Amino acid sequence: MKFINQYSAAWMAAFLLILAGILLFRRKPRWPQFLAFGLLAAALVAAWIVIHPRQTAQAEDAAQIQARIGQGTPVLLEFQSPY
Repeated sequence: MKFINQYSAAWMAAFLLILAGILLFRRKPRWPQFLAFGLLAAALVAAWIVIHPRQTAQAEDAAQIQARIGQGTPVLLEFQSPY
């Protein structure tokens, strides 16, 4: 169940794409409809590539970050949860 919760947006996008495919192929689709379906699929894949959560490359030790705080230079702390 945790896997489904973590990737719920991807599951929903896949479900909607499958539903659109079923509705498209029940009729006699033409070239523009195939193109629109392909563009929808490509847009969903591109959106996933752009916005899926990843770990940041700069993961320093907590002690190093605490040592920087209060030293006269601004420190930007960014807290993220991948899910």
